[in-house]
Amino acid sequence: MQRRFGVHGPQPKLAQLLTHGLDQLTPLRAHTVSRIEELRPVIVSESRRLGVNPMLVAAVLFDEIQRAKPGEDLPMAADSGLFKTHGPAQLGVDEFVHQGLLPADASPEERAAARRELLVPERNVQLLVGKFHRLSILLGFPTDRLLQASAGPRDAKALATLAYLHNGKLDYPARILSYMQDPALHALIYGERKPQFSPLI
Repeated sequence: MQRRFGVHGPQPKLAQLLTHGLDQLTPLRAHTVSRIEELRPVIVSESRRLGVNPMLVAAVLFDEIQRAKPGEDLPMAADSGLFKTHGPAQLGVDEFVHQGLLPADASPEERAAARRELLVPERNVQLLVGKFHRLSILLGFPTDRLLQASAGPRDAKALATLAYLHNGKLDYPARILSYMQDPALHALIYGERKPQFSPLI
């Protein structure tokens, strides 16, 4: 599972409790939503291009950004080898290999360059959308239409499977499906944002 899909492994009970606590921190939530707003253009454009539900992408980013470790997005940290996954979507270098963007026998220099590329937020999101597209094809999920949890149990199960294969923690799919229904995230991705004008003096 780890080699084929990039599954991380189950989340301990204590970590699940901490995860729930993080969701309640308003400043952290606001910061996370702000980060996703910055990435909205690439989320929407890449999801449309590859037929991936942008709310799935936004929900995964919301979860991963909230739980990012301090300093892990620094080039020095990436080069140190302390972290296996990088960027807002927490992807590993092997995802380049899975998508045919890096040879399996890549040199250490090529893998180091790929790690640096994962630190570019927009590129990281492109790879995340590509990962969901790749897994959908591999698992035989529809790619000619968006998977929608509201469309029925089959689509909901497919979305949950994609979420699980991204993270590998048993509580992750339910959390992601819940985030996909979050009003703030939904408005951010689908809502029409009105331009703000400076008041006349």
